[in-house]
Amino acid sequence: MKSIKTFVAVIALSASFGSFAAQTVSVTDSTLSGAEAQIAAQAHQAGASSYHITEAYNGNQVHMTAELTK
Repeated sequence: MKSIKTFVAVIALSASFGSFAAQTVSVTDSTLSGAEAQIAAQAHQAGASSYHITEAYNGNQVHMTAELTK
């Protein structure tokens, strides 16, 4: 019985933390500012409270990845 209560508590906690999980988005643009503007627009559309750029690569085009947090 104790293990069932523990299991239910773990499931409840993981479900509550799941709603705060970060969402990852990636964009491609010709400039850094254009890529960041796309990230900001996606964060706004997703209802995120903030975003953190985790990767940016500049070759022929800029590829940028960010984590959105709610």
